[in-house]
Amino acid sequence: MVSCIYIFRKGLRLHDSPSLLAALKGATAFYPVFFLDPWFCNPSRLSSNRFNFLLESLCDLDNGLRSLGSRLFVVRGKVEEELPKLLTTWRVSRVFWESDTEAYARERDARVSSLLNSLGVAWDSVLGHTLYSPQLLVETVGGAEKVPRTYEGFLKLLGRLPPPPKPYPTPTALPPATLCGISPMEYGVPTLEECGFEPARVTTVFKGKGGEAASLAHLKTCMAKIPWVQSFEKPSTPPTALTPSTTALSPALKFGCLGVRTFYHALECVPGKKTSPPVSLTGQLLWREFYYLQSYATPNYDRMVGNPICRQIPWDYSPSLLKAWEDGETGFPWIDACQRQLVADGWLHHLGRHAVACFLTRGDLWQSWEHGAALFDKHLLDSDWALNNGNWQWLSCSAFFYQYFRVYSPVAFPKKTDPRGEYVRKWLPHLAKLPDAYIYEPWKAPPGVLKAAGVSLGVNYPLRIVDHEESSKKNMSRMAAAYEAHKVGEDAERAQANAAHPLAKGVGGSQSGSSAKSTEEWSVISSVPLGTLPPHTLGDADKSICGSSKSISQGDRPGKVVGRADGGNSERDVSKRSAIKDDDDTILVSPAKESVPKGKKSKLQGTVDAFLQKP
Repeated sequence: MVSCIYIFRKGLRLHDSPSLLAALKGATAFYPVFFLDPWFCNPSRLSSNRFNFLLESLCDLDNGLRSLGSRLFVVRGKVEEELPKLLTTWRVSRVFWESDTEAYARERDARVSSLLNSLGVAWDSVLGHTLYSPQLLVETVGGAEKVPRTYEGFLKLLGRLPPPPKPYPTPTALPPATLCGISPMEYGVPTLEECGFEPARVTTVFKGKGGEAASLAHLKTCMAKIPWVQSFEKPSTPPTALTPSTTALSPALKFGCLGVRTFYHALECVPGKKTSPPVSLTGQLLWREFYYLQSYATPNYDRMVGNPICRQIPWDYSPSLLKAWEDGETGFPWIDACQRQLVADGWLHHLGRHAVACFLTRGDLWQSWEHGAALFDKHLLDSDWALNNGNWQWLSCSAFFYQYFRVYSPVAFPKKTDPRGEYVRKWLPHLAKLPDAYIYEPWKAPPGVLKAAGVSLGVNYPLRIVDHEESSKKNMSRMAAAYEAHKVGEDAERAQANAAHPLAKGVGGSQSGSSAKSTEEWSVISSVPLGTLPPHTLGDADKSICGSSKSISQGDRPGKVVGRADGGNSERDVSKRSAIKDDDDTILVSPAKESVPKGKKSKLQGTVDAFLQKP
């Protein structure tokens, strides 16, 4: 008799599960188990919305298992403590689980595998949560330090590999579990109340949508909209839509209710010409793969200190500013409305995530991205460790993206898709009667207008906690100083390495390795306006502000190339640049001066004009 425990984790589904199929081979008794870790089952760390989605997914999984003659055993406690008891009670001879590439999970699984080895119990884990194996990608490039840090470089790496495998089949039957006196009610899926969560706080529009059945049905609905899939461009979806303007399948991917290979090949089966990465739906899945690789190859990925790819920026720490941002009480209606939706729905359009992330960090409040990542992780249904931390580093210009002189305007940006402020009126109903002209800037409204709208600044709606114009410009200077400090550190390390090189002696001339352009020669940032910048992963999780491959070319960046396909990232001095604005009211920077003949456009101005004329 071969008795097997299969541990469900993120892959809460029966379809497209290679690890589940591996566990079933040769098993005569089968125990599907989910360990409800007390660290995770904690209202201070997790919102009721997010935990409810998990419980819905577990209930659906249990129903699916029962339809195949089995059931789900939900065990409350740490796997290292509870698993040995189950091994003895159920006389288990082997254990399987789906591989997890998160740092915490890898440490946990190392402990579990060591425990099983000591007990003489066979075990195995099989990758199934991603299209590609991060370890294989690391080996393909020759080590973690050579992992491409740009999306373009990542796509080139994928081009060296076979396409993702087709979805794995769904089991049609399962071996029985020998209950050994277990009550049918024992190990059932707990309720919210039993886990310490408040049902009244489940306010998300995703309520009732957790689980494999709902996810597959929603995928089918999305794929039936063939023209929409063909023309999909993530950056063109409006962040101010009153209902999700994207697939909204990100929570299903995060919890593994939907197999990523199933999604990928469903897109491949859509006929006709389709948009391409990074903006296409397939491109969103590849963004997900990009961040999984980054997290796998980067130590201390979820923090600034000790993270080799993260800029060491001296962020402030202000509990009052953090609380105002978290509670949606900043005095900027667009930012506050986004934060209200985050808490109420557990979801936010990727450009809304961009805006609030920029506002918290380099844009306005100068608070660490780690605080923002923690709040997102608590509330977002689709919060994924790899994607969430990667996007916060991107949006704070700490890693991956370095155009810190592009700052989201909390006023001009939302006006592009919602000039009447309907989104703000929905999430901040106490501002609903404000005229369109003041819905994003109530501080500009005359007293009579405010009174007529029932708005009293500082009473039923807060005063602005910062002046956006002043704080954004100040913070650009602070970022410039932080980048300069980073450059000095890089130069010192390079000089030390050059001095120690065997060929250093007797070699004259500069060893800088690249030509140094003057600050008057660089072109104005990327070729892609902010409104068309590529998104996050399919899941609407916060994504990039960098655009097409053009946005990382030599001519589009001040000084050195950043985000090169080879993973190199460094900047030149930007401390002597003045500020201009583009049509998105994001901040651009230009050289402080440029000498040109009277009556002629400078090279810089020509570039600016071309940039602003782009659709």
